[in-house]
Amino acid sequence: MARPNAGTKGVPRLDRETQILTIASEEFGTYGFTATSVAAVAQRAGISKPLIYNYFGSKEGLYEACLDRGGSLVADEIERIARGDAVGIERGMQTLAGMFSLLEEQRYLWRLFFDSTAPTTGPIADSITLYADRIGKLAEEGVAELMTLAGNDDELDIAAMTSVWLGIVDSLMNWWVEHPEQTAEQMMQRCGRLLTALFGGGG
Repeated sequence: MARPNAGTKGVPRLDRETQILTIASEEFGTYGFTATSVAAVAQRAGISKPLIYNYFGSKEGLYEACLDRGGSLVADEIERIARGDAVGIERGMQTLAGMFSLLEEQRYLWRLFFDSTAPTTGPIADSITLYADRIGKLAEEGVAELMTLAGNDDELDIAAMTSVWLGIVDSLMNWWVEHPEQTAEQMMQRCGRLLTALFGGGG
């Protein structure tokens, strides 16, 4: 009698890889790199550990593949919004809306890039840096537009505000991960209230 986790015949490789990466991303994003085992991913996927090693080479290779998949999804969405007509605060709000919509059913992806237990050197660190830089450049572009609209083109001011914006986004995403009952729509309503309190609530 065949083992339950051994059957992979009839499943196209691309479909199997997608299944593995979806499960592995959730495991890594929920429990962290160190606490996640290939065995746990294989068990959830209903396959053997050797198959994962055959596809990805190692636990590190599996994590890197998860980073590439998650990073591409996030960066592609932000780039899609950047190509639109929105500028200033409206672009920022559309970016948040896109992120909330994209990540609503896979919030764990965000934490893949902020895992203190992940390797800090080698391909994994390089992949994290790659997508952080890609997203950071888009954030700087949007902030520069916002600052220009306000009549400020000081490079250090733009750099400082970019850091502030990225910190706000990270804080909101982490808060959202910790409050799974909150929907994407609820988060957008909350962001609107927070921005009003920050910038439009004074008398």
